[in-house]
Amino acid sequence: MVLFMTPVRIPPLLHDVLGDRQRPLALVLIGVSVPIALLAVGSSFSGVPLWRAILAGLLIADIAAGAVANFTAGTTDHYATRPASRWVFLAIHLHLPLVALLLGLPLLPALIAWGATILIGVKVNLATGHPEQRVMGGLGLVAMLCILPLLPDQTPALLIVSSLFAVKVGFAFAVDHRAETRGSQVIADPGAP
Repeated sequence: MVLFMTPVRIPPLLHDVLGDRQRPLALVLIGVSVPIALLAVGSSFSGVPLWRAILAGLLIADIAAGAVANFTAGTTDHYATRPASRWVFLAIHLHLPLVALLLGLPLLPALIAWGATILIGVKVNLATGHPEQRVMGGLGLVAMLCILPLLPDQTPALLIVSSLFAVKVGFAFAVDHRAETRGSQVIADPGAP
C-alpha cells in the first residue's frame, strides 16, 4: 500500500494536466475515469468518420480525466502557485462545442453548457482565497447539474460529457481544494478557547 502512497514525479510535459507530483493510486483512478466515460457515450461514435471519432474521444478522455485529476493534490497545488495558468486553462477549454461538432451532436446545448461552465469557473476562480470558495463552486455545480438536462435538444451523450465538463472546470479545477492545507483562511471554531 505504501507503493501507492509515495508521490512520483510527473514529466514536465504533463505538469499542466497532472501537476509536478502525483500518487500512483491517483494516477490509476484518473486512468480508470477515461474508459468509463468513453463507454458511457460510445453509441455517439457510430457513423462518425474515424478521424472525428478519435479527436472527439481524446477530448472526452481529457474531460473525464480532468474531472478526477483536478481534485488531486498534485494538480490543485500546481495551479495554486500559477494564477496566470489558471486563466489560460479556462480560456482554452473549448471542449464541449468541439465534441458536439465532431460527433454531430446538437450544438446549442453544448454552447450553453460550455458558456455557463466557463462563467462559473471564472466566478469561482475570482474567489480564490475566499473562505467560501468551495461552497460557491458547489453551488455552481449544483446549478449546472440541474440545468443541463433541461436544455433544448439535449442528448444523453452530451448530458454526460457536459456534466463531466461542469465537474472538471466549474468545480474540480476552479476551487482550490487544498487552501486550508497550505494555510489559507480557515474558519475558526467560535466555541474554541
